[in-house]
Parts: sequence; structure tokens; C-alpha cells
Amino acid sequence: LTTTYLPLQLHSLIIRNPHSASACPLLNLNLSQSKSNQAITMVKFGLRLAENRAPEYPPDAYMDYDKLKEIIKELAGKKLARVDSNTREVSMTAPPPTNAAGRMLTSDDSPVTEEDFYSCIDAQLARVEAFTLEQVTALRSDITALELTELVGLNKDDEKEVDRIRERADAVARSFLVLEKYVNINFMGFHKILKKHDKNSPSHACKQFYINRMHNQAWVRGDYSDVVVRLSAIYSALRNDHAAEENKDASQSFLRSTTKYWIRTEDVSRVKYAVLKHLPVFLQKTSTGESDSQLTNSVYFDNDQLELYHGRLDKTPGAIAYRLRWYGAGDPKVVFCERKTHRDTWTGEASVKERFIVDHSEVKQVLNDEYPISKKRDEMLAKKKATQAEVEDWEELVREMIQVVQSKQLVPTMRTQYMRTAFQIPFDATVRISLDTNLCMISERGYNTQNGAKWFRDPDVSLADNEITRFPHAILEVKLELGGANSEPPQWVTELQNSGMLYEVHKFSKFIHGCASLLPEYVRSVPYWVDDASIRDSILRSGGGRILVKDDSETGVGPGANEHYNHLLPFGNIKEPHLDAKGRTANTVALIETGEDAAKSTASGAPLPTTADKYYAGADVTDEEILFNATVQGCAEDTCAGWLFPFCSGYNEDNVLAPTSVQKVEPKIFFANERTFLHWLHAGVTLYTIAAGILAFASDTRSVSAHWYAMALLPISLGFCLYALHLFLWRGGGGEGGGV
Repeated sequence: LTTTYLPLQLHSLIIRNPHSASACPLLNLNLSQSKSNQAITMVKFGLRLAENRAPEYPPDAYMDYDKLKEIIKELAGKKLARVDSNTREVSMTAPPPTNAAGRMLTSDDSPVTEEDFYSCIDAQLARVEAFTLEQVTALRSDITALELTELVGLNKDDEKEVDRIRERADAVARSFLVLEKYVNINFMGFHKILKKHDKNSPSHACKQFYINRMHNQAWVRGDYSDVVVRLSAIYSALRNDHAAEENKDASQSFLRSTTKYWIRTEDVSRVKYAVLKHLPVFLQKTSTGESDSQLTNSVYFDNDQLELYHGRLDKTPGAIAYRLRWYGAGDPKVVFCERKTHRDTWTGEASVKERFIVDHSEVKQVLNDEYPISKKRDEMLAKKKATQAEVEDWEELVREMIQVVQSKQLVPTMRTQYMRTAFQIPFDATVRISLDTNLCMISERGYNTQNGAKWFRDPDVSLADNEITRFPHAILEVKLELGGANSEPPQWVTELQNSGMLYEVHKFSKFIHGCASLLPEYVRSVPYWVDDASIRDSILRSGGGRILVKDDSETGVGPGANEHYNHLLPFGNIKEPHLDAKGRTANTVALIETGEDAAKSTASGAPLPTTADKYYAGADVTDEEILFNATVQGCAEDTCAGWLFPFCSGYNEDNVLAPTSVQKVEPKIFFANERTFLHWLHAGVTLYTIAAGILAFASDTRSVSAHWYAMALLPISLGFCLYALHLFLWRGGGGEGGGV
């Protein structure tokens, strides 16, 4: 099966066909990864632990990694014979079994035993847990002091007082981040020491037991989101946030620009802190109080051919995603029926998300075309006092969504489940940020839907490994509604994008990833990000190995986009993994400045350009700027030669920290290329005309200098024309064989 690659779309950059031998490249951005990322130095964990200890914490607060390692070393030297685990009877009078040397199997001259290792690790786990709870208690006390003594009676017009309180809040937040780093370094240490123990003493393997035990301890499983919620309230009070006017539009249509990023789990709290200083957490009510996150379930519908999946993957104009979403734990009560429609931006239209709300008992009626639209329409006019236009828009949306279920024979296909943290000033969509953690995708195939009565799996039934995939990263979405005076993203958003914690993944979709991972036998094409080294294990665990390349692959990537572009995968492929690479979203090397250059940028306070500058800034750019961004995106154009001869520029230098995003090819780029060619050609023809005129007049005056001057202009004019032709063809081919 083949995929048609349209000249105005970027199919080969977004997808690859797992059955094809090659892909048709449309761009050649050929970014190189940093040599430092290609050869990651492996540092002994004991040294790493010592280097990452917080100076404010006592040394004995951390696990004693070296002591545990010494115990393992002594145990490994004993070389005890394996006890027969199949023996189920013992005698109280018979001697214990012996080895070939006549010694008892558990006898040893060394005083160190496995019991010593277990006792030592138990004590250290308890010590880490007690210290963590002690620090959390102290942080909560500090926050309480801020709330009761500082914010009460605060004069918000007193800038010095506001700044002083903000500094105290910053100190509490930084202390929390230090504590989280403490938890992570100890958690990793226990993982490593248990792995080392099982490797050296395979007959006494205990890693899985202790890992499960750690996940049941408060220092690992504890939910300390109340710290985030209370800090958010403090910052909101200091900013004096005000809620905007609520939009009560029944259809609730959204027109926004969205950029998606992967966030490593260890950076989640740091990202939350960076955002809550500028936006309040959208609080969620739970059974235990208010929380910063809410469980979100979305059931996506598709047919047997996965028509909607392939339409969204190919970015076909008008491609839709159909889902039912509900919030909170337990069975759904209020269900949002949503439809997302893709539109190409170059057409002047924007992708849109539309939805209407139904009760959970009415979902079956919607799916079976039995929903009482007329009755609901009259209720909206009578009780909810909606306008006639709003009711007509609602009715049109409902009829279209009911019709598409019947015409395309849509059935539940895949469900996403995650904890969503939203940052937003209420009813103000100018800047909205959502952070999804604990993301998993669940297959909704393989059970009887009972004619629409069941549209999601029974939560009490255990899932097989190939029915669920757990995504290893958090997903951050930055949604901006810009226009007019707000044509550029706020400065703090740009700083967050440049923080090194965000890994931009162009057009990432939970729906697409879930279908590709859980339904590999049904998909014809897969998204480019499945080749990323950081998510490979999660796909393999869910049985989606058939969409991945083999471990002995020469390139480390499958056929398609990743064969031609090495900048698409945030963490590299299996042959060249960059699991420690810093997050990058910029299009230029300004982000990868090091040493003195970086210090100069920091000192000047000038913001570093990011992809948001390109996506969200105004469209008043010249043809040269459009072509520059399209053909040499991310290039280090530090010399005049680099601009004159792009194929000789410093573009391929090995100094890129992490991947950049993909730029979508639009018709204006082709037209801009033609206009630029005509401008250069016009200049060459003008010079040639001047030279011809000088020669004509010089023949009458018999001036030798005029002849030389004209003859000098002729090759210059020819050079202008040849350069214009060369640049036109080079840009039209995308640099090295790929079309613009």
C-alpha cells in the first residue's frame, strides 16, 4: 500500500509507511546531533550521588549506596550453591543438605548474609521516607505562614512588600524542587543497587519485591499536589488575577494555536512551578479536597479500516477525530461529545474543535441516532434562554455528529486516560497550558458494545499487556489565542520554551499513538515519533513491536521521514540515542550558545527565538525571510559566504543540542521562491541593459575606459542571472534533493 504525497502537504515528515522501502522527502533540514549526545559518558552512580547532594541536606539523609554495594560485593564472593526450591519437605532430625565439598549450602565463614542486605536496605528506605515527610511538613508550615501572616491585609499597591512576599514564595517553591530532586536521586539509587544485587546474587533476586514496596511508600506514591495548589493561590493573589467574562456558547467552539511537547517525569514539577508563577492552577474538586489535576478519559471512535486514524495521520483537509470525553474518577455522569476537524492554515481556515454535552444515559441514543434533538431544542429555548442562532448552530452540530457515526459506522476504538493539570485565568483563553501525566492508551476493541449500551471497557476487568500502553513522558500543550495587540506570545512562555525542559514533537497525537501501538495489524502507516528511543520499550511492552525496526537495523529507523531527517526524534533512535539531550524548540543556534556567547545573551536580557516566534508572530515578513526559514531552518548563518552559498554553510556542524520542530510547507513558500528568482533576474537584466547602453555610446566616443567598464558589467550581470537560477533550483529542491 502506498501513500500519495501531495506537494502542499508534509506527509513524509509526519508519517512513514512501515511496508515501503523509502519515502518522498519534501524538505531537507539535515540537522546533526551533538557529538556530546552521541557518546554519553557513563558515570558511576556513587559519584553521581555525591555530586548531586543538596548542600542544605545532611549527608546521612541520603541512601548509603557505597555500604550496600560493599555488602553485595561480599555476598557475590561467597558463591553459594543454589538451594533446591522444589523441595517441599524437611526433617527436623536429618542433617541439612551439603555441596560437593561436604559443606552445608547456607554455611559460610563470612559474617555478612543476605539478611544483612535486606535489613540495611529496609533501614535506608525508612530513613529516606522519614526525611521526605519531615521536609514536606516543613514546607506546608512555611506556606501556612505565608497565607496567614503575609497575605492577610496585604497592600497590593506596595510593590516592595509584594516583591518580598514573592521572594518567600519562590524560596518555598525552590525548596520543594530540591526535595523532589532528593527523592528522584534516591529512587534511582535504590533501583540501581537492587539491579546490581540481582545480577550478583541471582539465586536471591529481590528487585521486583522492593520496587513494589517502594511504590507503596509515602515518599514515592504520596500526592503532594496541595503544595502546588497553595503556591498557585499565593502567586495569583500577588498578581491580583481577575476572572474574565464567561463564554456560555452552547456549541463551545475553539480556534486556537497549539504546540505540543514531551516532558520528562523528573521535570514535571519544575515545569509546573515555571507556569504557576504566571498562570493560576485550574483547581479540581476531588473526594479528598482540591487538587491540581483531574482524571480525564476520552474514548475515540473509528471504523474497521481506521479511516479517521489515517485521515488524521495524513492531515487530509477535513479529517475529523470523534471522541466522547468525561472528567473525574468513577463512571461518567456528564459526557462531552467532541469533534475535531483539521484545516490547512494556508487556506485561511483554522482547525476547530466543537462539542456538545449530554448525560451519560443519553450516549446510547446519540450513537444509535435516537437522540431527541427537537425536544432538546425546545428545552434550550425555554429553560436555558439560548438565542435562536445558538440553538441552530447546536442543532446543526448534533445532527452532523450523529450522522457521521452512522455513515462511517464508527465504533469505540481507543481510549486515552491521564491526569490533566490546567493553568488558565478563568474564562480567559489568551494563554492556556495543560499538562497531562500518567498517560496511558487503552484498546476499546474486542468486547461486545451491546448496540451502543457499552462504549468503554469495564474498569473492573483486568487488561492484557497488548490492550494498554503507558506513555513514559508527560505531555504539555501550550494553547495561545493571539491577535491584534497580542500577536506574540508572552515573554515567560518564550522563556519556558527555551528552558531545556520541553521537547517539541510536531503534531503529536495521543489518538494516533494509541492506535499505532495497540492496533499494529490494522494500520497502514505510522507516525514518525514511534522510532524515538525513549518510547520504544513502552511500545514493545504493549505488543506493538511490528511497527518498530529491529534491534540490528543499520539506520535505527524505519522507512520514511526519519531516514532523511535526523532532527525529528527528540531523544534519537536506537542506533544513536540521546536520552540525556536537553529539550529544544528553537529554529536557530541561538539556543545552543555556550560559554561566552550564552553569557552575553543572558546578560543582555534578549529573548531567544523559538518556533513560537514563527508560528504565532505576525505574517508581515519578506519573501527572503520566508525562504530563509523554509530552506535553512536552524542554520548557523554566521558568515556572508553561508548566505551566498547555502550548500557550503555551517548548517551541518555537530553542535545541535536537541531536535527542532518541523515547518509545514505552504503554497506561499513556492510563490515566494518564484518572486525572489524574478527579483534577482530583474537585477541581472538591468545590469546587462546598462552595460549594453554603455557599449553603444562608447562606440561613438571611442572611449577605451567605457569599453572596459561595460565589459566588466557584462559578466557581473550574467553572474546575477546564474546565481538567481541556481538559488531557485536549490530552494525548489529543498537543498539536497528534497522539494520545498
